[in-house]
Amino acid sequence: MEGMSNIVKKVTQLMSGLIFMYGLYIITHGHLTPGGGFAGGAIVAGAFIILILAFGSKALSLKKEENATSVTESSAILIVLILAAIGMAAGAAVFFNNYLPLGRVGELISAGVIPLYNIFIGMEVAAALLTIFLAFVIYKEEVLK
Repeated sequence: MEGMSNIVKKVTQLMSGLIFMYGLYIITHGHLTPGGGFAGGAIVAGAFIILILAFGSKALSLKKEENATSVTESSAILIVLILAAIGMAAGAAVFFNNYLPLGRVGELISAGVIPLYNIFIGMEVAAALLTIFLAFVIYKEEVLK
């Protein structure tokens, strides 16, 4: 897969950072506004996908990236499960129990473990979507060889 023109590459470089930051905003503010881990993770994955589309697969070692995204995806979901199990072990015997202090309503740190779940679910979704996209690109390149 070849890269695109210099104009597209430069605009992609400028926009991908903004898209990435917006995805992080959606993830971290998911307990206060509509959004959260899944929506923000999809936006973050989109930032990486447009970079791959603009610069082409020749500029990146996609097989190494696919392995790294698979490890990130597995690690993030493992952390979510560990956080949920800690909630169960914290005394209430309820999986996903909220065991951190809630804080003041309306502030960023005001929902106990829910922001942590949003962050790690966002990481998992971004890595999963990026892994799927990379698998398609790698498969296409292997077939065209």
